[in-house]
Amino acid sequence: MDPLRRASRRVADSAWPLAQGTAAAVIAWTIAKYALDHDEPFFAPVAAVIALNATVGERGLNAVRLMQGVVVGIIVGELTLALLGGEPGSLALATFVAMTIAVALGGARITVAQAAVGAILTVAIGDAEAGYERFIDAVVGAGVALTFSQLLFSPEPVRLLRSAESAALADMGRGLELTADALERDDEELAEAAVSRLRDLRDQLVELGRTRRASSRVSRRSAAWRSQRAPVVRETENVGYLDLLGDSCLMLSRAALAAEGVDRQELARPTRALARALTALAGDPGDRLTRQATVERVLEVLRESVASGPPADPALAAVMGIRWVARDSLMFAGVEPQQAVDAVDEGTGEFDVPTPPPAPRVPFVSRLRRPSK
Repeated sequence: MDPLRRASRRVADSAWPLAQGTAAAVIAWTIAKYALDHDEPFFAPVAAVIALNATVGERGLNAVRLMQGVVVGIIVGELTLALLGGEPGSLALATFVAMTIAVALGGARITVAQAAVGAILTVAIGDAEAGYERFIDAVVGAGVALTFSQLLFSPEPVRLLRSAESAALADMGRGLELTADALERDDEELAEAAVSRLRDLRDQLVELGRTRRASSRVSRRSAAWRSQRAPVVRETENVGYLDLLGDSCLMLSRAALAAEGVDRQELARPTRALARALTALAGDPGDRLTRQATVERVLEVLRESVASGPPADPALAAVMGIRWVARDSLMFAGVEPQQAVDAVDEGTGEFDVPTPPPAPRVPFVSRLRRPSK
């Protein structure tokens, strides 16, 4: 993908959050300017934009952290101004103390930065009224941001998870596809690309873990989703199997590519079959029929693996990798762990995959919004 297309993709992916931030800024400024009659309500729109400038699922927490920093900064600034006046030394002291307190409260970057800004503006302007108005503006901006993030445009937690699952599964499928290509062509460059892609998958799984935590927070704290937590809990439990699956894919790739003295075509076929099963699953991981089809494909690979008999020593690790990928794929698709282990050992089994957790019903107020990615 060329740089222009990557830039266009980034803009397209960010267009909806940017539109929300712009609308929140205008609304916050209008409230502070006309409803509260503030002469220079610059911080209300600034606070709204900063609070919403976070990953979807963490914007409400961002707004709370912003308010923590503002409160700490203004209080420290006002006390410093009252005791020492608006001197350079006072500014340095207020900034340091405000940031230190913010770090003690948890140390989030936005909290520390807003504590410093609050203290600096309060002492530098030297006007107690300015500190009070800035605090009210921050409340307005954070309040608008919370209304957007927790009510009007609260992200759908199950949808967030499914999007992250799709990305991780697609990368696993692509890594195993490259592994199969390298085995068939005996190509060292493809082998290096395959292993590198699957190593990089760790970053994708870290992001999935972050999304998992964010989805749990959304379901607990958002007024729109608090009453519909059960599907989120079920899906977050299922996501844990992807960590195992990612490790198994990397193990399979490295073991298969390192195997010598064996027919690499014999390893390429099941590796490619698993790759295609994961790629198909990535298309719609929340669909029961898609998961059922994945289970059938994986069972076919296992049947062939068991039918071929015990692997030769050079291919033992690779065959074990194939079976581990199969096992973890079955568990993610909904097969009970012990049943998945038995299927791997015996190469048999018939499973009726349960229906995955449905996305919670969209609350009435959220029907006006575009679905979150």
